[in-house]
Formats: sequence, structure tokens, C-alpha cells
Amino acid sequence: MAFQAPLMRLTVRSTRAVVSKCVPATGRLYSQAASVPTSNIGTEPTRGDYQQQASLPNPDPDADSSSAALVAEHAPYMVATYARPPPVFTKGEGSYIWDIENRKYLDFTAGIAVNALGHCDPEFSKLLAQQAKTLVHASNLYYNPWTGALSKLLVEKTLASGGMHDAACVFVCNSGSEANEAAIKFARKVGKTLDPSGEKYEFVSFHNAFHGRTMGSLSATPNPKYQKPFSPMVPGFRYGNFNDVAAIHDLVTEKTCGVIVEPIQGEGGVQVASDEFLIALAKRCREVGAVLIYDEIQCGLSRTGTLWAHGRLPAEAHPDILTTAKALGNGFPIGATIVNNHVAEKIKVGDHGTTYGGNPLACRLAHYVVSRLSEPGLQAEVIAKGETFRKGFEELKGRYPDLISEIRGRGLILGLQLTEDPSPIVKAARERGLLVITAGTNTLRFVPSLTISDEEIQEGLEILAKAIEATRA
Repeated sequence: MAFQAPLMRLTVRSTRAVVSKCVPATGRLYSQAASVPTSNIGTEPTRGDYQQQASLPNPDPDADSSSAALVAEHAPYMVATYARPPPVFTKGEGSYIWDIENRKYLDFTAGIAVNALGHCDPEFSKLLAQQAKTLVHASNLYYNPWTGALSKLLVEKTLASGGMHDAACVFVCNSGSEANEAAIKFARKVGKTLDPSGEKYEFVSFHNAFHGRTMGSLSATPNPKYQKPFSPMVPGFRYGNFNDVAAIHDLVTEKTCGVIVEPIQGEGGVQVASDEFLIALAKRCREVGAVLIYDEIQCGLSRTGTLWAHGRLPAEAHPDILTTAKALGNGFPIGATIVNNHVAEKIKVGDHGTTYGGNPLACRLAHYVVSRLSEPGLQAEVIAKGETFRKGFEELKGRYPDLISEIRGRGLILGLQLTEDPSPIVKAARERGLLVITAGTNTLRFVPSLTISDEEIQEGLEILAKAIEATRA
């Protein structure tokens, strides 16, 4: 059913968006106003239309709002790598976030699975202020108390959780892309060590994966939309189909130095890897001496109800390298690459590095976050909250079987597969006070704070139902 925005007839003037461009010759920035046509311009709004607009708690800011004024001032100076909606967010607390117009939104995105402890967790903010007054950065030329403490905690908690049974040590960096870049380099180094001829260099990843936007991690992200503008990619990457067990043998060969896979593909549409697939993939990696990398940047750190999403697998299916970021810093930039001794013993001084990675501020915050997220009580609550979401989604699927075709995910990384573009629902939800995001093809993605309450889940599900109903009109 085609979407007809219920409020379009209300707007009798065009909105204007600021598009920033950079003049290559001078580097000077200028703004160009672009008119965005509005449906039914000039149509006289009805009394019912006015009433419907008035009932929206969070209508997107108008062109003459404070939000639009701020965007118009700043956008010309920002490289336009994102298409953002109108609200400008200024404050957050728990599962809620407010914009500059003081509109309040329930956040089912958690900064794309980042704010696992919610916005502005009080203890997190306290530690941040304390460490900022103590020591922020001294470089990796010297030891500091927190890089090692975080590394030790990650290894200990990983071993205690039943995940990555031979986790040994950690490289701390600044982001998920950097964590995956390190993993790719480490796997290549292992390949060179095992086969000095240089023939063991190929890398395997899977369609619909997302591993980052730096050139190595982008080469492992086989999406033409992301790769084509920056081709050619780093040579040696091969791509297979996710969950295709039969193809693994021919895909992973003696030339393969590394395989990277997400136990749950987040950006790819919340696609869950089957246990059979991951077990078979690990077995094949062992046969040919390839390094197995699990990218748990989005699905790890208790988002599935266990510390790591692969923790349910037998030890023989555990990775040689595990990458994490996002929730690790609860909003403060940090990433980590956890390796076993098979990998660690091949990495020598000077093989890799980072300027900011492992700084005491980021590591002290991450130490607190890992301590909190590894609590069994929190993990049990994640599983229960995931079931609450699923129950609500099943009810929606029953009401809209032509729209919702599948419910995917585990814990609090969930996806609703739709039969049409979810963008109108995202907008309708936002204007009713709920933030949701998309993934893959026509998938609504739900990655809220792990500390979200049952009441907040119910509130959000009710708003989502109203948003869907509005788009069915």
C-alpha cells in the first residue's frame, strides 16, 4: 500500500533545506538553498488536517524554527556525508533525548547501539569529569594505569562469560573501523608468518556485512554503494553468502589468511548467523590455518543477553580475534581488538599503532562500562526485555501482515522486516516522539539502551503502532 503522509496537505509553503558545498579551487564554503517540493501545495487544508497536526507532539521543526536557523548557520561548514532530519539534539538522560526546541523523544536507537547504559549515565559522567581533571592523554610511548586495566578486564570477563575461550590480550584503539583494521592487519601478518612466500593473503567476508569505512574495513564490506566511489579496494578480498554452509569449503582456501563475520549482521538487516554456519566456518578456518574474526561491534557487550553473541557456541567455534567498539565507550570513542596467543605471538613492536587509542580517559570509562554490562542481572533483563519487544512485534505483525513479514534478532538487537520502504514510518514515529532507525533493505532496526525499562518499551511500542497506523491512512 502506498504511503500518503497525513500531514502533507497542511503545509502550504515549501520547506527549504541547506545543502553545503565546498569550492575545490579555493576551499571556500557556501550554502545553497534547495527547494523541497511539498505534496498538494496550494490545496486548502481541511479542519480535520489542522486537528491532526495539532495532535502531533513532536512535529519536525519548521523552516523558521531555532533548529533550522542553527542548521543553516552550521551546515555550510560540514562535509555533507549524512542526510539528517530537522531536529537538533542537545540533551539526553536515560532512554530519552531532547532537541533544541525542547521536544522530548524516546530513543530506540541508543546512538546506533552505542549508549548501552543510556544517555548521560550518572556514574559515567562522574568518572569522565574526574579523569578529565587527572590525565587525559600521555601517548602509547608510556604506560598508564587504565589501558592495561581495561585490557585485563576484557580478557577476564570474556573468559568468564564462556566466550572466546583462549582470549589472551587486547589492542585498544578509537573506533570499530580501527578495531577491524587492526584485525585485518593481524590476520595478514599471521598469513605471512605461516607462509613466507606471501601466497596466504586472501581475506573472506560476507554479503550484507558492514565492517567499517576505512579502506581495509571497507574492502571487507561488499556493498557497491559504499565501495564504488572509492574503488579499487584493497586487493585480496573474496565475498561469500551469509549462512551458506555448502559454499564454505570452496570459499575459504589454503590462500585464506583471515575470515571476518558478524554473528548478527546489524547494518545488513539484523540477520542472525546460524550456529551451523559459524561452526562450519570455524572448522574450515582451522583446516587451512586462517584467522577467524568475529566482529561483535554492534551485537556484542551483552546486547544479546550474553557478554558476546558467540558465547552460545562450542569452544571449537570461537574466534581467534574478537572486535568491539560502540557500547564499549557508551558514547566516548574507543574500540578494542581481542586476540588469542596464536595471533599475539606473531605481532611485534612497530607492527601497528595508534596515537589516541588506549588513552586513560577512554579506558577508564570503558572499564566502568564493561564492569556494568557484564553483570548477570543486567544480561537476564536484556533477555526479558527482548521478549517484551517480540511480543509487541508479534501483535503488530498480526495487525499488519501485509507490512511486517519477519521478526529477527536476539535480545535487544531486533529487526522488523517490512514489505516497503520504512522511511515514512520512521518520520511518523519521530513526529510522535519515538526515534527508530533502519538497516538493510526495508528493515526497521531496534537497538535501545540495555537499561531501558519495561514501561518505556511499552510506551515506544504504542507510539510505533500509532506511527504505522498513520502511514496506513
